[in-house]
Amino acid sequence: MTNPLPLVIVDAANVVGSVPDGWWRDRWGAAERLRDSLVPFASDGLPGVPGPVELVLVVEGRARDVAPVPGVRVEAAPGSGDDLIVELAAGAAPRPCVVVTADRELRRRVEAHGARCAGPRTVRP
Repeated sequence: MTNPLPLVIVDAANVVGSVPDGWWRDRWGAAERLRDSLVPFASDGLPGVPGPVELVLVVEGRARDVAPVPGVRVEAAPGSGDDLIVELAAGAAPRPCVVVTADRELRRRVEAHGARCAGPRTVRP
């Protein structure tokens, strides 16, 4: 049996919102650009998490219709994106899980399930 890939969950709203580049005028487009920029991380991994990894982008609100692309699974939150991220992190064990967000409360919640956290700059310049 092979080891399952580490799970990397990206909080789209938080990561998109970390750069004041006008994302609020086109939330769907901003989430789509983030999704596309994540593709190389699926094979290359993150600092401290060698690739390949299973990469999941959690979207909510107006970005809910963003489609997946090869290497990046997109999960649309039916309600709170944070709640879905916690659910995904809780179900990841025993494989390693990293949540990319700067949201302190979300960090606390996912760390309670054994996930590690990384800031938005991990996946954005």
